Amino acid sequence: MSIHPQHLQQLASNLRTRRSVLAGAAGAGIAAAMNGMAVNAQTPVASPSAGTPPSGTPTAEAASYKTVPQVFASDWNFDFLIALGFTYERGADIGECFAVAAQIEDGNYESWVTAWLAMADRLNGIAQTAESAGHAVSASEAYLRASTYYNTAQWFTLGTSQPDRITEVWTQHKNAFEGFLRNGAYPMEVLEIPYQDDSRIPAYAILVDDSNEPRPWVILTNGSDGGYPESWAAGAAAALRCGYNALIYDGPGQNAMLFEDKVYFIADWETVVTPIVDYLLTRTDVDPDKLVLTGVSQGGYWAPRAAAFEQRLAAVVADPGVMQVWQSWASNMPPGVIEGLFNTTGAEQEQIAKELDEGLAEYAAHDPALAFQVAFRTYPYGTNVLSDALLQAKAMDLTDVARDITIPIMILDPEGEQFWPGEPQQLYNAVSSENKVLAKFTAAEGADLHCQPKAIGLRNQVVFDWLDEVLGTVGRATSGG
Repeated sequence: MSIHPQHLQQLASNLRTRRSVLAGAAGAGIAAAMNGMAVNAQTPVASPSAGTPPSGTPTAEAASYKTVPQVFASDWNFDFLIALGFTYERGADIGECFAVAAQIEDGNYESWVTAWLAMADRLNGIAQTAESAGHAVSASEAYLRASTYYNTAQWFTLGTSQPDRITEVWTQHKNAFEGFLRNGAYPMEVLEIPYQDDSRIPAYAILVDDSNEPRPWVILTNGSDGGYPESWAAGAAAALRCGYNALIYDGPGQNAMLFEDKVYFIADWETVVTPIVDYLLTRTDVDPDKLVLTGVSQGGYWAPRAAAFEQRLAAVVADPGVMQVWQSWASNMPPGVIEGLFNTTGAEQEQIAKELDEGLAEYAAHDPALAFQVAFRTYPYGTNVLSDALLQAKAMDLTDVARDITIPIMILDPEGEQFWPGEPQQLYNAVSSENKVLAKFTAAEGADLHCQPKAIGLRNQVVFDWLDEVLGTVGRATSGG
């Protein structure tokens, strides 16, 4: 979805005040901004050239072909690549993904959700039959793929004629993931870690084995919209093979805390991670000197934020590094929109917010894709008002705390980063750690774009090789998985 200058000019001519013109421009420009930070993000044309990554990432020879095959003409291509990339950790199958894609009418939300749900239901049925017959491996693998496909369907549920089923679809994804763990090769525990005001942090502990041997643990922080298969593919599976126990958890605004508990995003993520560390240190299968925190997507803000306060962590990984969450909303907005909202207070700010939201509503009334993006992106903030979500996102800023990150940190920086371009380098420059690495990933390696969706294997290799060196755990790999 693209917004042309004439759209801005036409809207501006219909509005009376300077601020209304600004708000109207935001109404149009926000469409591009939403595409720049949302699930259906624009897939850039990847550069085929590769430099020498300072992180030690293997250099790839320049490719003479595009590394991003266009399955969809719309911005949905990136979402498809995410699901396809999970095949590395058996979270999807190539033929199933392409079979689903063949059933989708590009740009039609109903079509996307219906096609992914049909495949998910099929795999869930196979898994249930296999489980009943005692075929644990078949059941586990089918449940995991079903979980991925339910989660992929869920992304666009709010854009359909039945938006209220988003929680139902999310629950199907959760149940399938638990079926995967229940039938899988690794011991697992379903946890509720005590949190504020008698609430809970839902989590899954996935163990290398049942020996109770003290091991390093990886605490996996998801992003703003990732499901459980993403935590599995982007860390948990590799961690287990490398001899680390894994903890997949939900913080405020994520998965179970969002859909079951109605607890929404917060900025001060250390209040989430500290109770997790407190809990882990009560376990006898934890090496207290080898606790690692990782964060993917928007977790690239939350994990470093927690690491600035929680000194009991041994290392932190940000994929990618995020200095200011709100920049992903603002980068494509017309100049002055964000500044006008952020740099005022009281009645003046309220008026700007009102006019911005009214300008947005005018456009969204005639643009279903824009209306969906607003609904999808504001939902985890506990609001349906864009200006409110923006002001909450403004608080997610590492500028004043990044210097307090002194533990070892790896910051991933993929070529073609769509959401927070340049911010991994900014975070790298800002942290005080004497052991900091900016891990570059390139298009020539097939590892470009946000969170390297096409190169899960390379991504995990780079991360866990570094962690092994930092923790002194080289050679602890297991044969499981």
